[in-house]
Amino acid sequence: MIEDGGSADTEPDDEDVRVVSWRNGEVGLAVLDVDDAELLQSWRADPVAAHEVGFWPRALSALRERVERDRDNEDRDDYLVLLPSGLPIGHIALTGQDMVNGTARVELVLAPEHRGRGYGTAALDALVDLAFGELPLHRLAVETHTHNSAALAVLARSGFVPEGVSRSACLHRGRRYDLAVLSLLRPEWEALDRPRAWDA
Repeated sequence: MIEDGGSADTEPDDEDVRVVSWRNGEVGLAVLDVDDAELLQSWRADPVAAHEVGFWPRALSALRERVERDRDNEDRDDYLVLLPSGLPIGHIALTGQDMVNGTARVELVLAPEHRGRGYGTAALDALVDLAFGELPLHRLAVETHTHNSAALAVLARSGFVPEGVSRSACLHRGRRYDLAVLSLLRPEWEALDRPRAWDA
């Protein structure tokens, strides 16, 4: 699922500087570490993200265990989204990677105070360029609530195409929600008229 828009208000110390493994203009991607679990927990606890994405609160210890387990999972790649200053503002991931069929899913969540500034689109474009420019993927898919207009706008700007709706597919706080299903195929990415991450 995706949410454009938990808190990361302070600039990082020199000791906290992360190695950026992939960059797209105004954001960089750094590999997620176990010590990032506290940040993830704060972003996942945000009421808007919890509602729009359907996050379920988890204990910090459980989240740390999940991050540690996922680090060794060859089916996913998790990244912190960083500003040029090194400030972490979100989490983005390629999950469910199937290299035989060339498919994967995308997840994105940003800290509340950094939504609506174009960082979600920049991060998503960076991940898409990584998926199609460095990995042999052919199809990226994503799901989000049908009323999550901010996320749907980010996905549209990055070239994702609506495929349909999974009706009543998400239960959150006693209510059922429809999920919009979107995807981006390699030929559609190739046709996008925008600079690639490696050109930025």
